[in-house]
Amino acid sequence: MDTPDVGIPEQLARRMSMAEQHEYLRARLTRRRALVTAGAFAGGGLLAGCTPDGGTRPRTAGTSSRPATGRVPGSAVTPFGRHLAFGADPKTQMRISWQVPFAVRKPYVRVGLTPWSLSRRIEAEVRDLHTPGVAGQRLALDQYYLHAALDRLRPGTTYYYGVGHEGFDPAGTEHHGTVGRFRTAPAHPEKFVFTAFGDQGVTPDALANDKVLLGRGPAFHLHAGDICYADGTGHGEESDIYDPAAWDLFLKQTETVARSVPWMVTTGNHDMEAWYSPNGYGGQSARWSLPGNGFDAERAPGVYSFVYGNVGVVALDANDVSYEIPANLGYSDGRQTTWLDRRLGELRGQVDFIVVFFHHCAYSTSTHASDGGVRDAWVPLFARHQVDLVINGHNHVYERTDAVKNGAVGRRVPVGATTDPTRDGIVYVTAGGAGKSLYRFPAGVKDSYEGRVRDRESVETFHWTEAKRRKPDSVEWSRVRYTGYSFLSVEAETGPAPRLTVSALAQNGERIDHFEVRRGA
Repeated sequence: MDTPDVGIPEQLARRMSMAEQHEYLRARLTRRRALVTAGAFAGGGLLAGCTPDGGTRPRTAGTSSRPATGRVPGSAVTPFGRHLAFGADPKTQMRISWQVPFAVRKPYVRVGLTPWSLSRRIEAEVRDLHTPGVAGQRLALDQYYLHAALDRLRPGTTYYYGVGHEGFDPAGTEHHGTVGRFRTAPAHPEKFVFTAFGDQGVTPDALANDKVLLGRGPAFHLHAGDICYADGTGHGEESDIYDPAAWDLFLKQTETVARSVPWMVTTGNHDMEAWYSPNGYGGQSARWSLPGNGFDAERAPGVYSFVYGNVGVVALDANDVSYEIPANLGYSDGRQTTWLDRRLGELRGQVDFIVVFFHHCAYSTSTHASDGGVRDAWVPLFARHQVDLVINGHNHVYERTDAVKNGAVGRRVPVGATTDPTRDGIVYVTAGGAGKSLYRFPAGVKDSYEGRVRDRESVETFHWTEAKRRKPDSVEWSRVRYTGYSFLSVEAETGPAPRLTVSALAQNGERIDHFEVRRGA
């Protein structure tokens, strides 16, 4: 049986929001049920199938929309793709997520204080996704994601865990190699490191970055959108080519880090997947368990905040305000921005430093340049609440600004310098060199980084306007530029003179940039 072509014509998709694309696609598939009912993806090893409605449906512990097949006993199904995330309180809450290649019965997590004594057992929730086939692009695919919420943990404690299901017990001697571990946030602030990047995908360079990143011993990792590139086009249109099996490969790739380091994601333009929900985030909700304390956990899973030690972290969904790629522009009706204003005000009185991360760039000169929607909606709030560091992706390079104040250079921040957000303005970092193919800077603009500084007075670039047009800019705030794979490593120190030491590391581990943030310095 042939798979129907379920795409939206390109000329129509360009005029449709994500919600309109979702409605169109669901209505068309309802009329045309001729979907492929079985197939296989070798890359993920998953059995594909179809259901009447498709999509994602959270399930209670031990259940699934498709029963476990009698042909694949639980003992033959090996979990993979383990990834951790904090709950709203990193001192006492951890979320453990993983994937199985076939439906299983009674999934659970075992937890203990030693790897040989996993005495506590927590049932897991199944969230399954069905993705229909598209002629000439992909077969239909079923995917099974499992999630367990661990609460009432002890602060500053190392825990060991194993994931399992009926027929596969991680406490069994034959499965001891599958046991992972994590550490909760300390009860009181102490020195720690976190890492960050955006735009990773599944590549050899992504693997190399992960290896160096893990060596930093981060307490957590921030992924600023464009996670795996299952949607390889990223225009927010149903004509985008989409391969859900890319998620299987991505979760296998990142497991070496994410099984022990909470991998905190937010949403990029390549993460809008129209089939699953009106705003395209149903897939993200199925695959990740995040703090859920933003303005709307169901509609915007990538919007949340948490406090670790003396740092408050805020994750935002810039698709909501992007002028460049407006498929989800305004979907929150301003609720995200209202929540952001309130949350920044709350954090300012609780922590030494506030770090905000999201996908589209507020200040960058590379391929996508700067998004005027981000500047209009959020930059004034960052200034009002004196945010200490902003981390973006989207442009596949490393670029770091001087301290920006009122849209211009508030203070130059060369490599190795110290800046004070209460006086100078805010440093914006584009850390999009995580693994996908690299971008370039404007013609004639050379890299300038530690050990190879090439200062220049200005860079000719642009920013996106509300009319989705490029408005030329001549800017002086582009201080550090590096065309290569890299990531951000931030060390937070507490005490009488707290500081953030921000470093950028290349794929080979060499430092390409560093500076300090000190308030009232």
